[in-house]
Amino acid sequence: SDSTEAYDRGRKFEHYRKLDSLVEYVLIAQNRPHIESYRRQADQQWLLRECSELDGTLRLLSIDCDLALAEVYDKVELLEG
Repeated sequence: SDSTEAYDRGRKFEHYRKLDSLVEYVLIAQNRPHIESYRRQADQQWLLRECSELDGTLRLLSIDCDLALAEVYDKVELLEG
């Protein structure tokens, strides 16, 4: 949600990054088409992949899944702009 976005990107992600078992962290905007995936690399750096197009897809390697934004946002009332 808008009220927790800063926490999700900051302190929460900071804590999650310490979990050895976490290999991918996904953030989905609630009222605009935007999905971010942070994937842990072999050197322990995090690689950002993002998509903001309703006709786009974002590949989640950790669960072998392609997220189609059109499906994610199918019944969501999006903000104009």
